[in-house]
Amino acid sequence: MVLMFIYEVFICVFLAVLGAAMGSFAGAVVWRLKHKRDIVRERSECEHCHHKLGVLDLIPIVSWVTLAGKCRYCHKPIGRSALLLEVALAAYFVISYLAWPYGLTTGLEWLALVLWLVMGVGLAILFVYDLRWYLLPDKVVFPLIAVSGVLFVLRAVAQGWTPGIFIVELALALLAVAGFYGFIYTVSKGEWVGFGDVKLGVVIGLALGWQLALLAVLIANLVGVLVILPGLASGKLQRSSRVPFGPFLITGLVLSGLFGQQILLWYASLITPGF
Repeated sequence: MVLMFIYEVFICVFLAVLGAAMGSFAGAVVWRLKHKRDIVRERSECEHCHHKLGVLDLIPIVSWVTLAGKCRYCHKPIGRSALLLEVALAAYFVISYLAWPYGLTTGLEWLALVLWLVMGVGLAILFVYDLRWYLLPDKVVFPLIAVSGVLFVLRAVAQGWTPGIFIVELALALLAVAGFYGFIYTVSKGEWVGFGDVKLGVVIGLALGWQLALLAVLIANLVGVLVILPGLASGKLQRSSRVPFGPFLITGLVLSGLFGQQILLWYASLITPGF
């Protein structure tokens, strides 16, 4: 028992550090995408004075705290989003491991978790980018479609789907969110939802399967209502205000992916006593 506890603590600490590092990377990618810079090869720099950052400037969470959220060189504010991304992805990595609903006894299950963590980095980038600039960049969305496609195939292998079942499940997964939002996009001519939301719907459907994808949309809308209604009531938002829906969809994806099965069982117990 003691060894198992030490093992679990070690894994959680490792994932927290890795997640924080990926959060730092995600923040850099957001800035580089906006300014059309090289995502992979360029060194990180201060967005104000453009001084290249050293090792001591890039320690996740620690650097931000010790520098009091300011650049070491020009002393201008770095911004809290960098810290929040690092903390959020550290939490995402640890919670995903602890709450992983599919078991971790086979190589396929571990691979699925790794892909889920990789997907979380891309989702974090999209979350921040859409929140700031109302856009879901294809440079991030398309790789996420590929990763979610692999997750879909892993699910098919794990559950032993026949070719016929695979085709039906694939069609339902694509229609569940992407098809629905594609219809809304077409009818409204892009006024109600953006085409980026349609493409994100492909990610949701493939990553979760159609049942949990529908739950993700429901959660996204509930979260949206909880965020938007207080804003309207307080006057901070107007009916004509533009609100990005990508962050809500991403929240729905994560919550449904990790806790969707428990939510569905809980709901079934409410409508069917003794379930």
